[in-house]
Order: sequence, then structure tokens, then C-alpha cells
Amino acid sequence: MLTILGFVMIATFLVLIMMKKMSPMAALVLIPALFCILVGQGAHLGDYVIKGIGDLAPTAAMLMFAIIYFGVMIDVGLFDPIVRGILKFCKADPVRVVVGTALLAAIVSLDGDGSTTFMITVSALYPLYKRLKMSLVVMTGVAATANGVMNTLPWGGPTARAATALKLDAGDIFVPMIPALAVGLVAVFALAYVLGRRERKRLGVLTLGDTRVVTEAADEEEAELVLVGAGAGGKGGVPAGTQRGTGEGAGTGSGTGGAGTGSDADPDAATDTDAATDSDAATDSGDDADDGLQTLDPQRATLRPKLYWFNAALTLALLTLLILQVMPIPVLFLIGAALALTVNFPQMKDQKARVAAHAENVLNVSGMVFAAAVFTGVLTGTGMVEHMARWLVSGIPDALGPHMGIVTGVLSIPLTYFMSNDGFYFGIVPILAEAGAAHGVAPIEIARASLVGQALHMSSPLVPAVYVLVGMAKVEFGDHTKFTVKWAALTSLVVLCAGLLFGII
Repeated sequence: MLTILGFVMIATFLVLIMMKKMSPMAALVLIPALFCILVGQGAHLGDYVIKGIGDLAPTAAMLMFAIIYFGVMIDVGLFDPIVRGILKFCKADPVRVVVGTALLAAIVSLDGDGSTTFMITVSALYPLYKRLKMSLVVMTGVAATANGVMNTLPWGGPTARAATALKLDAGDIFVPMIPALAVGLVAVFALAYVLGRRERKRLGVLTLGDTRVVTEAADEEEAELVLVGAGAGGKGGVPAGTQRGTGEGAGTGSGTGGAGTGSDADPDAATDTDAATDSDAATDSGDDADDGLQTLDPQRATLRPKLYWFNAALTLALLTLLILQVMPIPVLFLIGAALALTVNFPQMKDQKARVAAHAENVLNVSGMVFAAAVFTGVLTGTGMVEHMARWLVSGIPDALGPHMGIVTGVLSIPLTYFMSNDGFYFGIVPILAEAGAAHGVAPIEIARASLVGQALHMSSPLVPAVYVLVGMAKVEFGDHTKFTVKWAALTSLVVLCAGLLFGII
């Protein structure tokens, strides 16, 4: 019964948020509370929630101070050169923009922290996506999938957990997996290229400043240029002089940044970008005049050019200490945020202003983390997770015993989405390893196969970092889920197939 109710609870949650019948925060709290009562353990709901909050409190603290730290670094201009470099590379070409998203997310993911990756990636690219009227779920989907592949780094978490759970060396697990993970990363760039082509076809001809991009639509029919970044600021921070071609493949004309879609956009592309277009429309309203585009203002009062190298050194030191795990991550970000505020804004009123400027992101993300604590607390406390996992393992036919590596790789895709990494690696992987050992499959093979699902895991509603991603990008979590799940699952399958091809799994 617990097995069935566990699957029904997860399915109910996903359906309601994807259909936008409930907000993610409300769904994370009310649905597990209801199911806790249905399984007859309503009297223990408080204990489960407190346990879940206790487990996730350090993560919430880390995210709170990480948002403040990187928010301050954005305010003072630390990432402005990165933004300018990306703008120069992208040249308003949607293909380059989406590929650049994958590249930036992959590079920043080297620090091993998903929240940091998403904050930097969104801060750098959100203004460009907004100005070009590109789909924001493309940005969140590509960034999450790229980070998921890179999350398998030994200091990223999953590899260390697998090594600890099976008493193996993390290097022995990770190093042989590098070729398969490299193929997975190539798959992400290929995905970015395909999605970029779809965006290029949907948007038509674009220019950024005096740079012209000739798109597929322009090859078929001459269209007017889109003048992005010129003229006085219009509605939603988009220049008032913005225009779009009215030919096939170009958006409907709008002087205030209206999004319009091309008449010849293919059905799949339309399906994949519907949600994002809705989200874009919401964020293009008049009350969004001070949105993320302001981060590119070269004259903003918060810039601290004389402190650039101090801020760069502080950030580099922070990331180095994070990778070396000298101190707990929440402590590092707490100290870093305090230093960044004190040095860059010595006046108390300025510090309060910076904290207030980022309070919305802090509240949204930390609130979502504590709401997720209810979901994970009930799922774990009632025993649903354990029953679901054992049911799946017990359902494996004996004939698949010698192929437990493949089975583990396949199971890792849904299980790491519906479970935390701790639950999967410490609760499920040892069971799979025991089943494999009975058929002569080495634990090291099981450990490597268990990394396959990480590309999808980073979009799980149980991963706090994903709320940083969708929150900063102003994308509905349900829209992100509908768009990303299929591509991330496909990327995980590519990693699995590459592992089989190279004889790693």
C-alpha cells in the first residue's frame, strides 16, 4: 500500500504543478500532508516535517547567503566582463546564445555547486534572452542538463556518495567514467545547437547593435531587422525602438518588446516554447521595468571598479575553499557574504539596500527549500521511499541479474529524480550492489552506472538549486519540468549507452 501511495503522491504533485493547478510551494506542503494522513500517520506529520527541515536547514542557509553573495558580486560588476564576452560571442544569434548557455554552465559547474552555477549563468544570460525574446525555459533546461552531467565530478556529491556507500575509491569510480560523461556533455552541446536552431527559426532575423544575424527565415524571405539594444528603454526594459520582421519565421511587430512567434515555426518547437513564451509575456509587463536587464547598466550606482580585483580574488578564494571543503559550504558563504557587503558597501544603509534588493530571491528560494522539507520528510518518514525502492528492485527478473550494471543505470534515471541523492546512494545503491554481486557484477560497475541519472536529477523538485534557477530566470517550475525532463532523460540515456559502448558499465 505504501508503495502505491508513494507513486500516486509523486504523480499527483507533478501533474498539479505542470498543469499549474497549484504553486510548487503549496503542492510541496499540502500534497504530502494529505498523503501522510491517508497512510494513517497523520499524528507523526509534525515529526516528519521537523526532521525534514533539520536535514535541509544547512542547504537553505547556504542558498540564502550564496544568493546575497553572488547578488552583491553582480551589483558591483564582477561578472560584467563575462557578460560582455558572451554578448560578443553570441552576436544576437540564438544558436550561439543557447550553445553559450551550455558552455558557461559547464565551465562554472567545475566548482561542484549547482546553486553557484545557476546564479552566475542566469545573471549573465538572462538580459540577453530577454532582449532577444528567446525562450527562458531553453536557458533553464540547457543550464540544468549541463550542470547535471558535470555534477558527477568527485567533489560534486554523487560520486563521493557512491564511493562512501560501497566503500570504494571515488577516483576509481569517476576516472573510467570520463569518456562516457564527455559524450554526455557533447550531447548537451548538440541539444543546445538543436534548440538554438529552433529559436532562430522561430524568431527570424535578429541584430544586436550593429551586428546582423542572417537566419534560416531570412534565407527564405526577406524580413525586417530586429534592432535590439538601441534607442530609449521601452516597456519591460526592452528598447522602445525594438522591431520584429513580419515575414514568415519572424515575430509579430511590436514597439514595446512584444514576443510574437513565427508563422512557420515547426510544431515541436512551438510545443517546447509555449510555456516559456507565456512566462516571457508575464515578465514583459510594465511592472517589470527594473528586471534583470538592469544588471548590464554600465552606469549603475552599485559598481565598484576600484574593488574589482579584490572581489575577483575573494570569489576565487571562496570557490577554492568550497572545492577543498575546508569548512561547511553554508559557513563559507555566510562569511563571504559578510565580507562582500562590508568591503563593497561600508555604509550601513547601503548594506541594507543590497540585502533588500535580493530579499525576494532569498525568500522564494529558502521558502521553497523548507516546503520541500515537508515532501521529503513525509516521503522518508512514512517509509514510502523504502517501499518504492524495494518494489522496483524486487521486480527485476533473475535473467537480468548478470546485467545489473545496465539495470542500475536505467533505474538511476527515475530514482534520482524522485529521490534525494542521499536516499538513492545510501538506500538503493547498496541493495543494487548486493543483487549484482550475487550474479558476479562488481560493485565498482554498479557505482559507475549509478551516476547515469544525474543529468535529470538536477531538475528534480527535491533539488534546492533548481529553485534558484527557475526563480532567477522567472520561469514557472512546471514549465521548466515539462520542457526539461525529456531532454535530460535523453542525455542520461546517451551517457548510459556511451558507458556500454566503451565497456565502462
